[in-house]
Amino acid sequence: MANGGKLKTTTKSAPGPAASGVQVGGTLMTVDKDIVSNAVNSTEHTTLVSALAAAGLVETLKGAGPFTVFAPTNAAFDKLPAGTVNTFLIPENKQRLSALLSYHVVAGHFTAADLQDGQTLPTLAGPLLTVVRKGKTLLVRDTKGGAAIVTIPDVLSSNGVTHVIDTVLQPGK
Repeated sequence: MANGGKLKTTTKSAPGPAASGVQVGGTLMTVDKDIVSNAVNSTEHTTLVSALAAAGLVETLKGAGPFTVFAPTNAAFDKLPAGTVNTFLIPENKQRLSALLSYHVVAGHFTAADLQDGQTLPTLAGPLLTVVRKGKTLLVRDTKGGAAIVTIPDVLSSNGVTHVIDTVLQPGK
């Protein structure tokens, strides 16, 4: 033996939940946490988390699921006209806010690999989202023709999967 007759062994830990996580907003998202618990830890999703609480959707998205969530970043909310977010957050607009956020949630577990070009996804709010693939870019189109780019796909959670998007999707009337 080349090392003087000594057998060298190494041990490697099997990957656990943290090892299979994805970094979002500077924090490791892990599969042992639910969708909301992971979002709470993302510095890029503070507006979304506040909006989920104001809309009364936290318990729904902490539920068993599975859910697929297209999660707009703070920057996505910042693209909305001035005052829009604050208007949605007042208690009188809870139903409108709930409908807007529910439009970003699909029942079922859809990873990026599961999403096919032209596929339509019924949202919890009712109206459909349409998947668009342009080369390696994955987009989700709303009923008004707007599109959001999936900037971070496949953030796995204990009750589903989140895809980070760069635009707030708008349900049609």
